[in-house]
Amino acid sequence: MHMFRTALLGALLCLGISVAATAETETPHITVASTTSTQNSGLYDFLLPTFKEAHGIDVRVVAVGTGQAIRLAEKGDADVLVVHDKPSEMAFLKAGHGIDRYDVMYNDYVVVGPKADPAGIGGMKDAAAAFAKIAGAKASFASRGDDSGTNKAELRFWKAAGVDAKAASGEWYRETGSGMGATLNTAAGMGAYTLTDRGTWLSFQNRQDLTVLVEGDARLFNQYGVILVNPARHPHTKVAEGQIFIDWLISKEGQKRIADYKINGEQLFFPNATGVGTWLEMGMK
Repeated sequence: MHMFRTALLGALLCLGISVAATAETETPHITVASTTSTQNSGLYDFLLPTFKEAHGIDVRVVAVGTGQAIRLAEKGDADVLVVHDKPSEMAFLKAGHGIDRYDVMYNDYVVVGPKADPAGIGGMKDAAAAFAKIAGAKASFASRGDDSGTNKAELRFWKAAGVDAKAASGEWYRETGSGMGATLNTAAGMGAYTLTDRGTWLSFQNRQDLTVLVEGDARLFNQYGVILVNPARHPHTKVAEGQIFIDWLISKEGQKRIADYKINGEQLFFPNATGVGTWLEMGMK
C-alpha cells in the first residue's frame, strides 16, 4: 500500500509539473468581439494566420451583431472591438468603455432581392426611395432584427423613407434575429428583399434567385472601426496583446493583407486606416 501511495504521489507531482509547464508555454491570446459580416465573409480566416505567424498571438473571434459585440465589450468579455456603426462606437468611447478608435476598412451595403423584383427597385440609386417602394408594394423583406450595424443602417433607411416597418412585423416585414448569412438564407428561401454588406454577399453561396438590385448610394457606405477595451474599467483586459493586434491591423502590412482578400477576383474590404482609399475608388458615383 505504501508503495502504491508513493507511486501515486509521484504521478500527481509529475502531472502538476506538466500542467504548470503547459500553462507557462500556452500561446497568448486575445478575444475580439466582432461582427458576423467580417466572420461570414471569411476575412478573419484570411487575416489571422498571418497575424499569428508574425506575433505568436491567437485571436479568438466572437462574431455577433454590432450591438451585441459592444455589450460584450462593455461587460469586459472582450479585449478588442471590431464593429461597423460609428455612432454606437463613439457612444462606447464617450462612456469610457474603450481607448481610442481607428478606422480600419470599409465596403458598402447593397439591397438584394428576387430577380422578378416585384417592388420594381432594380437599378435605383436612392436606397431610401427603394425602401419606400418595397413597403408600398408590401413585398417580403427579411430584416436581421438583431441590433447589428447592418440592422441599424437598415432602420435608418426605413426612417428616411418615412416607413414604420416594425408595424408590419410578421407580415411582409420579417425579422430573423440572426446574422447576415442566416438572414440571406432566409431571404433566398422566401424570395425576399434584404440589406446586406457586400463582403458577406460576395462570399454567400446560396443565392438562389437573389441578385443585387440597389447599389451606389453614398449612404450605403459601410465603415469598420477597431477599439481597445479600457483596462481602467476591466483590469483583466489584455492591453499589450490587444494593442499589438490593433497596430498590426492599421499597419501597412495589415492593410495590405485586408486589400489582398478577394473572392473570384473581387475585393471585399478596402483598407483606410491612414485615410487612403475613397468612396470613388470603389467605383461609386
